[in-house]
Amino acid sequence: MEPLFRPYTPDQHHLLPPSLRDWLAEDHLAYFISDTVDDLDLGAFLARYRTQGAGTIAYHPALMCKLLLYGYATGVFSSRKIARA
Repeated sequence: MEPLFRPYTPDQHHLLPPSLRDWLAEDHLAYFISDTVDDLDLGAFLARYRTQGAGTIAYHPALMCKLLLYGYATGVFSSRKIARA
């Protein structure tokens, strides 16, 4: 069975802005980090997640890696400051 994660669709068109690509320049650091994390093998992270049972559904490890790496790359190391950014 696949691990359970919160829905994660970086190209969704339901929220404002309709697409992040409408707001960020083509050469923005966020795209580099996103592409880099997408190329990583996150199998070690995925293997540790539950596939069923009680508790809250987790955020996808790729999403969390992208957020942390972007925060660190821009000099924001506090998770609270990353959440506010």
